[in-house]
Amino acid sequence: MNGLLEIAPALAVAENVADSCSLNNYLAQPDHTMDARIAAAREKLGTDVVLLGHHYQRDEVIRFADFTGDSYKLSKVAAETNAKYMLFCGVHFMAETADVLGRAWQQVILPDLNAGCSMADMAEIGQVEDCWDALERAGLSDDLIPLTYMNSAAAIKAFCGERGGLVCTSSNARGAFEWAFARAEKILFLPDQHLGRNTASAMGIPLSEMVVWDPYQINGGLSPDRLKAAKVILWKGHCSVHQRFLPEHVDRVRREELGMQVIVHPECRWEVCQKADDVGSTEHIIQAIERAPEGSSFAVGTEIHLVNRLAKRFAPLGKRVITLDDSGCLCTTMYRISPQHLAWALENLVEGRVVNRIKVDEDVKQWARVALDRMLEIKI
Repeated sequence: MNGLLEIAPALAVAENVADSCSLNNYLAQPDHTMDARIAAAREKLGTDVVLLGHHYQRDEVIRFADFTGDSYKLSKVAAETNAKYMLFCGVHFMAETADVLGRAWQQVILPDLNAGCSMADMAEIGQVEDCWDALERAGLSDDLIPLTYMNSAAAIKAFCGERGGLVCTSSNARGAFEWAFARAEKILFLPDQHLGRNTASAMGIPLSEMVVWDPYQINGGLSPDRLKAAKVILWKGHCSVHQRFLPEHVDRVRREELGMQVIVHPECRWEVCQKADDVGSTEHIIQAIERAPEGSSFAVGTEIHLVNRLAKRFAPLGKRVITLDDSGCLCTTMYRISPQHLAWALENLVEGRVVNRIKVDEDVKQWARVALDRMLEIKI
C-alpha cells in the first residue's frame, strides 16, 4: 500500500538515554524549586537551545518559552531557527513536526513523552490506508485530495503529501481547502471532523454535501451513493476539549452577560460556531481581543489555560475575558509537561545528554516535509 504500511511501526522514535530514576527525583520536588534551575540551565546552554511553547501550556512552563504560539506559528519557528536543540513544550505531533521541518543536525526534545493528543490518536495510518483503498475501489480517489490537520501523526502527514495533499492548521484551513478544491472535486479531511465541517460550511458548502467516515465501520458506514455525492469526506475525530462546548453555553452567555462577545475555536461543534460572534484559531482569538476597545468583554471557547492567561493579561486594559463553559476545559495531555520535566531535560543537555529525543523515520519525513512545505506556502 504505497510503501507507508511497511514503515508504519517506525514512524517516530523517542530516544531516552537518561536513567528514569533521575527524572523521578525531579518529579518529587515542588514546582517553584525548579525556576532557578531552569534559568541557570538556559543561561549555560545559550543559543544552542530554543524553547517552543504552545499556548495551551500551563503558566509555570510557558513563561520560560522563547516563542509562544499555535501550531502554525511554532511550525514556522521550527523551520527557521538555527538552534541546535528545539525543546518543544507541547505534544508529540508538534515535536514530530519540528523534527520534520528542522535540519539534519538539529535535535528535537519533548520533555514528557506522555504528552500526546487524543485527536491525533483517532486516525491511525492503517485505518487511513484502508479508507483510501475503499475510496479507490469506489472510483473516487482520482479526483480526491487528502488534507490533514496539524494534529496528526507524521505518517498521516506523509500519506497526504505522497498523494498530492498537504497539512493545515486552524489558522490556514480555509486556504488549504481552497488550494485543494482548485485541484480536485473532493477532499478527504482528517482527523478533526469539526474543523473540517466548520471550514467547509464557511465556504458555502452545505452540510448535505459532507459525510463522516467512521473507521470502525465497513466502508466508513457510508453508502457508495453518499460518498459520490459528497464534496467533503470528514474523518470521525474530534478534540475532547473543544467538543465539550455546547450551544446551550452560548445561550447562557447571551442571557446572563449582555453585550459579551462569544469567540470560539473552529474545533468546536458546528452548532456552537454558528451561534458564536467570531470563530478562529488560537492566534485569531488573541488578536481579536487585542484589537478590541477598552470595556469589551469576551466569552472564549478554547482551552482553559489560555483563557485564564488572557483574562489576566487584558484585565489591566479594561477588558473582561471568561471561559464559555464554567466547568472548565483542561487539555490533560498539554498539562503533562511540568517545570520538573523541563528542568530535567535542560540539565541533561547541560551535561551533554539528550533525553526524550523525537526522531521521525527518514522515509516518512520525506513526504511529511512535502505536505508541511505546501502548508507553509499558503497564506493565512
